[in-house]
Amino acid sequence: MSQKEEKMSLINENFMKLEDSYLFSTIAKKVAKYTKENPDKKIIKLGIGDVTKPIVPACLEAMHKAVDEIGTKEGFKGYGPEQGYEFLRKAIVENDYKALGVEIAEDEVFVSDGAKCDCGNIVDIFASSNKVAITDPVYPVYLDTNIMCGRDITYLPVTEENGFIPELPKEKVDMIYLCFPNNPTGTVLTKEQLKKWVDYAKENKAIILYDSAYEAFITQENVPHSIYEVEGALDVAIEFKSYSKTAGFTGVRCAYVIVPKRLKGYTKEGEEILLNKLWNRRTCTKFNGVSYIVQRAAEATYSEEGKKQIKENIKAYLENAKIIKEGLEKAGFTVYGGVNSPYVWLKVPNQMTSWEFFDKLLEEVNIVGTPRKWIWSPWRGIF
Repeated sequence: MSQKEEKMSLINENFMKLEDSYLFSTIAKKVAKYTKENPDKKIIKLGIGDVTKPIVPACLEAMHKAVDEIGTKEGFKGYGPEQGYEFLRKAIVENDYKALGVEIAEDEVFVSDGAKCDCGNIVDIFASSNKVAITDPVYPVYLDTNIMCGRDITYLPVTEENGFIPELPKEKVDMIYLCFPNNPTGTVLTKEQLKKWVDYAKENKAIILYDSAYEAFITQENVPHSIYEVEGALDVAIEFKSYSKTAGFTGVRCAYVIVPKRLKGYTKEGEEILLNKLWNRRTCTKFNGVSYIVQRAAEATYSEEGKKQIKENIKAYLENAKIIKEGLEKAGFTVYGGVNSPYVWLKVPNQMTSWEFFDKLLEEVNIVGTPRKWIWSPWRGIF
């Protein structure tokens, strides 16, 4: 048998199109190397979007109660529903949607172990032949997971020149990733600006994948907390939300995705298929659900005390962002964000690349940012 005739395990060669390392892994390696070489230096980490405030007390109390409960024969839960427990899905519907005047059914809510996972996993239910529109700069998971699937990518510039408002694609696309308040620029879209995207999706039978992980930080009116506040969005949008940056769940892991039962995809023959049904099938096949303990903690975010404590967390993070933003502006930098989100987008000096500026910050003032064409910061305040 010749070498060509030998059977072998072929790889998914789309992975070869990715950068050698995930952005935040590269940052972690650089910081680890610098810390090892400079053990006496105190590093202020404003890079990856982790939080510094611990899990709020209301959630901790709920977790302790849940631990005690499942430690009894009567209270032990075992495998829970893959889509999430009814008590949490009901709380999500009542607090996150009815309060906005949006009608969402409980079986349109899918509780998960993180919005990052959802944004990447959702691509399972879409054909690899779909064309995908992604804003640039962008949270890496949107781009990398679609490259892994071999999809064609259309980039939508989000820059100072266009006021960080992406323009509609000039070519027809099938999937559109939008994140507002935006990671990493910290900018937002108004309801009127978002309506243009909903209309485009309806006209082109496209699906909007809307990452709303930072909606709790919105401070200005006419900025939607959910894409479903926009007329027609229930027909064209999947929404992702997270407890990570509000209740301190970055390590606990809990989020949810809304897949309305109105949403339709199509077979090659043009047959309409309900996306809610597909996502439910995918969830039941590949996911065993978020732990009961964590879901009880998430439910506690909707209690009176939980809401109060989370509001205090958000106020502190926004104050940190304000301090950083104002300090950079006084130093002569061009800065965006920090008003409706905890992210601050800093324009680096023209003669430097973002990675050069990253190294300068790390080595000279021991601050970690996230390099792109620009550079952003902050969950942790400077002080």
